[in-house]
Amino acid sequence: MPPQFSATQVRLNNITTCLAVTAHTLETLATSLKTPFLQAISNTTHSLLKNIQTVKQNKNRCTELIEQTYELLDALLVVYIMSDTGGDLSPSVLNQIGKFTETLHKIHTFVETQQRTSKIQKLFRLGEISTLLKDCKMGLQQGLDFFQIKTIPNMRDMANMQKDAQKRHEEVLNMIESLSDTTSSDKASSISMIYSGSHNSSASVSMLPSEPKIFHGRESELSHIIQFFTKESPRIAVLGTGGMGKTTLARAVIHHPKIATRYEQHRFFVACDSATSKIELAALVGTHLGLKPGRDITRAVFHHFNVTPPSLLILDNLETLWEPTESRGDIEEFLSLLTDVNHLALMITMRGTERPAQVQWTRPFLLPLKSLDQAAARQTFIDIAEDRHNPDEVDKILSLTDNMPLAIDLIAHVVDLEGCPNVLSRWNREKTSLISDGYDKRSNLELSILVSLSSPRLKSVPHSQDLLSLLSILPDGLSHVELVQSKLPIDDILGCQAALIRTALAYRDEQKRLKALVPIREYVHKIQPPGDHLVRPLLKHFQKLVEFYAEYGGTQSGSGTVTRIASNLANVQNILHHRLQQGDPDLVDNIYCACHLNEFSRYIGHGTIPWIAQLHNIFPQPHDHRLETYFTTELLRSKDSLLISNLDRLVSQALEHLEQFDDPDVKCRFYHGIAVHCHEMKHDAPAAINFYQTAIHLAISTGNTKRLTQGLWELAWIVFLRGDYSAAQAHAFEAQRLARISAYLYEEAQAVRVEAICWSSLGNYKHSIFLCNRARDLVHLCGMSGGALEHHIMGSQAQVHKFKSEYIDARNIYIRILQETPVDQDPHIHAFASLFIAEIDVCMGTPKEDVQKNIDTAKSILKTHRFIVICDCIQADLDLKEGDLLSAQLVFCKSLKTVLGRDSQLETYCLERLGDSSQWNTSPYRISWTTIFLAHSLKLQEKLGIHKALQFLGDIFFAGNDEATALSLFTVALEGFTEMDVHCSRAECMLRLGDISQGHGDLLTAVEHWETARPLFELSSQAKQAELIEKRLASVSEHVLEQHKIDLARLAELNVPSATMEDWDVGDLEDLEVGLNEVEGFALVAV
Repeated sequence: MPPQFSATQVRLNNITTCLAVTAHTLETLATSLKTPFLQAISNTTHSLLKNIQTVKQNKNRCTELIEQTYELLDALLVVYIMSDTGGDLSPSVLNQIGKFTETLHKIHTFVETQQRTSKIQKLFRLGEISTLLKDCKMGLQQGLDFFQIKTIPNMRDMANMQKDAQKRHEEVLNMIESLSDTTSSDKASSISMIYSGSHNSSASVSMLPSEPKIFHGRESELSHIIQFFTKESPRIAVLGTGGMGKTTLARAVIHHPKIATRYEQHRFFVACDSATSKIELAALVGTHLGLKPGRDITRAVFHHFNVTPPSLLILDNLETLWEPTESRGDIEEFLSLLTDVNHLALMITMRGTERPAQVQWTRPFLLPLKSLDQAAARQTFIDIAEDRHNPDEVDKILSLTDNMPLAIDLIAHVVDLEGCPNVLSRWNREKTSLISDGYDKRSNLELSILVSLSSPRLKSVPHSQDLLSLLSILPDGLSHVELVQSKLPIDDILGCQAALIRTALAYRDEQKRLKALVPIREYVHKIQPPGDHLVRPLLKHFQKLVEFYAEYGGTQSGSGTVTRIASNLANVQNILHHRLQQGDPDLVDNIYCACHLNEFSRYIGHGTIPWIAQLHNIFPQPHDHRLETYFTTELLRSKDSLLISNLDRLVSQALEHLEQFDDPDVKCRFYHGIAVHCHEMKHDAPAAINFYQTAIHLAISTGNTKRLTQGLWELAWIVFLRGDYSAAQAHAFEAQRLARISAYLYEEAQAVRVEAICWSSLGNYKHSIFLCNRARDLVHLCGMSGGALEHHIMGSQAQVHKFKSEYIDARNIYIRILQETPVDQDPHIHAFASLFIAEIDVCMGTPKEDVQKNIDTAKSILKTHRFIVICDCIQADLDLKEGDLLSAQLVFCKSLKTVLGRDSQLETYCLERLGDSSQWNTSPYRISWTTIFLAHSLKLQEKLGIHKALQFLGDIFFAGNDEATALSLFTVALEGFTEMDVHCSRAECMLRLGDISQGHGDLLTAVEHWETARPLFELSSQAKQAELIEKRLASVSEHVLEQHKIDLARLAELNVPSATMEDWDVGDLEDLEVGLNEVEGFALVAV
C-alpha cells in the first residue's frame, strides 16, 4: 500500500519539484551572466532544496516560506529574461533583488534550525528564531509587493506549475543563446567596422620617404604585413587613431629588405593630403609614376600599372579624400580599378576603423593600431630624450600620452630640452598645448586631433561630439550597460558610439568599455567640456551604484556591484570632484557619495581619495549634524588621518553633533571610527576599548547586527594586541556567529582573520592557515578579492610561515602583496610588505644595504605610533646582526618600555631578541632577559615563545658547562618545535644536542643529530648554519679516519706468528675482514 502523505507534505513535495527546475535554471543563468546576487541566490536555493527535505519542526511554516520563495524566484527570472542589457539590471531593481537575497539567506537559516539535530540552532539565543521567522515573512511580503505577485502556488494547478517552470528554463536558455550570438556578431561587426584604412606613397626610390630611425612596438604588425606579401598581390588597410603611427609603419614596410628586393624601383608612396577628388588623386599618383599630366589620367595610371612589372603602391592618409560623402564613391571606384591589376600590391593608411568598399581586402584583416606597450613606449622616449631621467618621472610622462606614438615623440623632445619635472609642471597648466607648437598634424598634436573631429563621418551623426565630450572626463570610459541605463540625454547613443569608433576618436578596450585616449580627452575637454545636462544623469546613476554598495557591500549579494564600481572608480572621482568644485546644488548627496566611495576605495586597496579631507571646507550651512558626523567618521577610518591638521577639531565638533540627531547606525559608525583613531593614531588602547564598548551597547540596544559584528571583531583585535588571546577568540567567535546569521561575509572574514592570528600566537599554525584560507574564501565570495583585507590576510599567512622559519614562502607572499599594491595606490600596505620583507631578510642573512632599503621605504610612509616602533625594532634587529650590540640593545629596551602592556606582539619581539644569548656574544650575559621572556610567554601561553625561551636557557647552561641541564632543556624545546613544525629552531636544538653528544664521545648520535639538522637549516634558508653542520661532519670524519689508522698500526704491532698467508686459517681471514669492515663502516656513517 503506497504511503499516505499529509496535505502539508503533498504541498512540500509539489513545490520542491518545481523549485528543483527553477534552481537549475538559476544556476545556468548565474554561470552565464555573472551579475550581482545571482550566484548567491542559486547557491542558497540549491542548499535550501536539500535542507527542506529533512525538516522535522514547523513543516507547514517552512512550506509556506518555500512556496512564496518559488514565486519570487520565478518573477526574478522574468526580470532577467525581459532585460535589454544582457542581464545587467538598474541599481533600483538590484536593490530590491538584494533585499530578497538577504531574505533568502534568512529563510535558509530558519529552515536549518528546524532540523531535529540542527547544530546551527545552538548558535541562536532565546527568541532569536521567532525574530528570524518574522524577518523572513516581512522580506517575502516586500518582494511580492514589488513584483506585484498576487497568486501563491497552492492555488494553482500542479501540472501547469511544472510546465511554467520548464518553460522558464527554456526561455533562459534562449536568452543565453541570443546573448552568445550577439557577442559573436559584435566581434564580427567589430572586425568589419574596425578594419579599413589608407596610406601614402612615393614614386621613384629617390622620392620615397626615409626609413624610420626610431621604430619600436610595431614588430608584430610589420611581420604580419610582410607575411601578406607571400601571397600574390595583397590589398592592405592600416587603420587607427590619428597619431598612432600608421605612416611610420608604412615607411617601415616600403623599406623592408624583402619588399625592396621584390619591387626594387617599383615602390610608390603617395601622400594624399593635398588631393580633394579622384581626378586629383590620379594626377598625384601619375606624378610619382612620371606620367604626362592631363585632365583625367585615371585610365593612364591603370594602364601604367597593368603593363609594368609588379609594383607596390602605398596611399597615405587616404581618409582626407574618402571622408566626404560626395567623393567617397569615386575614391572607392578608383581603388577598385587599381585592384583590377592583379600584380599591383595596394596598401592604404587611414584614420578610423572602416575600410573603403569595392575592394577585396586581404584577410585576415590587420587590426587597427593601438597604443604602444609600456616597454616600446619607454624605449621610444629614451631614443629621443636619452636615458638620463628618473624612471618614475618618465612613467608619469608616458601616462600623459596613453602611449600614443605621436604624443610620445612630441613630449620626449620637450623633455629633452626642459627635463621631466618642468614638463610635468607645465602639463598641469597647459595640457595638450604643451606639444602643439608645430604647423601640421605630424608635429602638432591638437591639430592632429582636430582633423579627426572635423570628419564628415562624425558630423553626420548628431550628438556624437556630446558623447565624446562626456568621455573627456571619464578615464575609465563607459560600458554598454552604463550607456543604456544612465539615461543620458543623447539621441541614438549607440549610433554616436559607432561614429566615434569609426573615426577612431574612441575605442573599445578588452572589457568592451568605450574609451578615448588621454591626449584626445584632454584636448576635447579644453575645447568642449561636457555640459551639466550630460554630467548630472551619469552622476545620479553612479550614486545609486555607490549607495547600493554602501547597503550591501561585504555580502555575497554585493559582489557583482564591486566590479561595476571598481570599473568606474576614476570616473566617479572625476565627476564628483568636478561637481563639488562647481557648487553643485546636490551638495549633501555628493558628500555622502564621496564618503561611500572613499570607503570603497580603501576596502579594495586603492587607498583614500586625494581630495576627501578638503570637503569639510564646503559643508552646507546651517550645520547638517548627521552629514558632518558621517564625514568625520570616514576621515577617522582613513590611514592618512594624521595628515589632516584640523582632525581633532572635527572630532570635537562631531561629538557635539551626536546630540543633535537620532541615527543609531551613524553614531555606531562614529564610535567605531574614533576607537580606531584612538588606538592606531593616539595609541590610547583604554580609550579605544571604551568607545568600542559604547558602540557595542548601542548596537545591541537598537538591534543593529552589522555594527555589533563590526564592533566585536575590532574589539577582539585590540584585546589580542594586549595579550588576552582567550578573550579575543571569544569576541571573534561571537562576531563570526552574528555575521554568519546576517550574511555579512566581509565582517565574518575580518573576525576569522583575528581568530587565525590568535591561534598563530598560541602555536597552532595548521589551524591558523586553515582559518586564513577560509577568510580569503569569504573575501572572494563578497567580491573584494585583491583588496586591503585580502592583503592583510595574506600577511597573516606569511607570518605563520615566518614563525615556522619558512622564510622563502613568507617572503614570496609579501613580494606578491608588494606587486599588487603600488606605492601610489595603497602606500600603507606597500610599506607593511616592504617592512616585513626586511624582517625576513634579516633572518635570512641578506646584505645590509638591501635590508636597509626596505626599512627606509617603510619609514618614509608609516607614521602611526605602532609601526614606527616596528620599524625601529627591525632596524635594531639588523644592527644586532651587523654587530652593533649597544645600539640594538638601547632600541629594544626603549621599544619594550614604550609598548609594555599595550602590544603583546611587540613585547614578544623585543624580549625574544634580548633573551637570545647567542645573539649578543657578551660575557657575562644577563640571564634575567631570558627568564623574563619565559615568564612573558608562559603568561600569554605563547607556545613558540615558551620553547624558544627554554632553548635560550639551554644555551646559557651549555655555555656554563652544565650539560645535563642544557640537555634536558634542549630536549624539551625540540619536542615542542617538532610538534609545531618550526624548522630552524628544531635544527638549532639538534645542533646543540649533537655538540653535547660529541663532547661525550658519542659520535654516532652526534652525526645523527647533525644530519637531521642540515636539511632543516636549508629549508629555513640558513646557509651559514648549514655550512657549520658540514664542517662538524667533516671534522668527525677526519677524527674517525685518524682513529682507523691508529687501530691498523696497533694490529701491525701485535706478535703475529711468522707464517705465510697460506698458513692462515680461512676463518681467521674472515674475522679480520669483518673487523676492518666495521671500522670502515663507522667512518662511512660519520661522513
